[in-house]
Amino acid sequence: MTAAHVEPLARAAGNKLPRAPRKWQSKALLAVFVAYVVGVVWSWMYIDMTLLTLFGGFTELWNLVVDMVPPNFDNMRVVLKATVETIWMALIGTTACVVLSIPLAFMAARNTTPNPVVFAVARAIITLTRALPTLVLAAVLTLPLGIGPLPGLLALAIHSIGMVGKLFTEAVENTEAMSREAVTSTGAGKWQTVLATLVPQVTPSFIGTALYRLDINLRESAVLGFVGAGGVGFVVQQHLRSLDYQRAIAAVGVIFVVITLIEVVSTRLRASIIGDHLSSPTKKTPRTMARERRDHRLLVDAVTTRRLTPPWTYERLVRASAGIIYLVLIVVAFATIDIPYLSALGLGDEVIDSFGRLFPPDFTTAGPELWQGIRETVAIGFIATTLGLVISVPLGILSARNIVVNRFVYGTTRLFMLALRGLPELIVAVLFVAAMGLGPVPGTLALTVGTATFMAKLIGDALEEVSPEPREAVFATGASRAQEFVTSVIPQALPNLVSQTLYMLDVNLRSSTVLGIIGGGGIGFLLLSALRVLQEPTVGAIVIVIFVIVYSIELIGTFVRWLVE
Repeated sequence: MTAAHVEPLARAAGNKLPRAPRKWQSKALLAVFVAYVVGVVWSWMYIDMTLLTLFGGFTELWNLVVDMVPPNFDNMRVVLKATVETIWMALIGTTACVVLSIPLAFMAARNTTPNPVVFAVARAIITLTRALPTLVLAAVLTLPLGIGPLPGLLALAIHSIGMVGKLFTEAVENTEAMSREAVTSTGAGKWQTVLATLVPQVTPSFIGTALYRLDINLRESAVLGFVGAGGVGFVVQQHLRSLDYQRAIAAVGVIFVVITLIEVVSTRLRASIIGDHLSSPTKKTPRTMARERRDHRLLVDAVTTRRLTPPWTYERLVRASAGIIYLVLIVVAFATIDIPYLSALGLGDEVIDSFGRLFPPDFTTAGPELWQGIRETVAIGFIATTLGLVISVPLGILSARNIVVNRFVYGTTRLFMLALRGLPELIVAVLFVAAMGLGPVPGTLALTVGTATFMAKLIGDALEEVSPEPREAVFATGASRAQEFVTSVIPQALPNLVSQTLYMLDVNLRSSTVLGIIGGGGIGFLLLSALRVLQEPTVGAIVIVIFVIVYSIELIGTFVRWLVE
């Protein structure tokens, strides 16, 4: 089927065709693609990656897992205590991040910022806070704050502002303007207008983003113990160092169960809050249908009687219950987590002094090891992103319910992806290092697993969001499913795929900077060594290098996403 056939069909379906890229944009995209391919080839050769080491690594990991069976649960009291501490760190860190991100978002949004200076400062804070990985921040914060959960939850809160503040800002900027103009015309002040019109619009998006970040922070807090920042990761590391594999796999199993359960609950709540169609099951049971009939009657009664408050439907009860449970948990978290609050309040000056000792940075002491760590970090990021993409594309296709007709295939693929996402990538990296030894290859394989599962979910979601009208138009010509997929689905999903690949490269470069902390190669090993011997100017140099790497990739990704939009 040629473009001449597709164009009138798409127009008949009411879709606006994407504009053709300009000549310079096409050349720029081609240059980026060539640079990416060159980077992958160089990375593959630099860390001596081969197909034998690729498949052999997974074989050695499987042999290690076999040696860990059966798990030994006799240390469960310690593991559960550390797991609860991990949950509290994620909960407090996410809450603090949300509280700080809300005013930042309104100051950084173009339609609510007070003035250009505030706008620039707020945007800079949001950008800078996401430039350093959580584990790096936690490692640096242990210098003034000592070992314990405090540096961990502060690192979670600071780093999370980068993502949450950015998404909050976009939500504020995407609000509908007509209601603001209507309220402003009544003589309301600026902040009265914001409270009356913007806050109701952005609240569902804010809550959904906060739940998503809580899910991410739980995974990250599970590994903060590797740098002494609290959590269950310290227990796993202890057992692996002592070659007590059966207790280690028991602790990993607890992490897996907790993360999986919280992801399922948070996904359900996000779907309910933002009104996602996935919140209701595909196959409705008699109980579900009876509940929907009851909710429908409540809504009709509320409209006919002109009630000022919404009725207590099932979804509203779910959201209210979740809110109450959250408030209870946050109170319990603050009351039970092992943090000396009064003495911690006096550590602000010490934290500032500690960060001040990182400067001026010392780029000479580490010498060649610094640049070798940089090269390994970049190589790991490129290879893990590429291998993850190769694995994630078929998984993503099989996990899209509008592409795969067979429900069993769709459900099995989604369940498989959920199971793999239940383990933080650094925990997986620890297992690979224990199986294969130190070096960049085990770290690369661990990042590949994490990339594949995360990207597969993104690809599946992107495929489910494609417009159905072009697909129906192509089907109407008698095209097969394969022809329809190539001509109508891929062109719609391709910009998202390019954007997600660059996003994952950004994420993997951040992650690869900390793999060395657990022996997985990259600049993280040098960072941990400098922290242990208190070479603070060297730590400052490494932190600056990590920031430059990550921020440069973010700028390139932003530019390429602009090109493909």
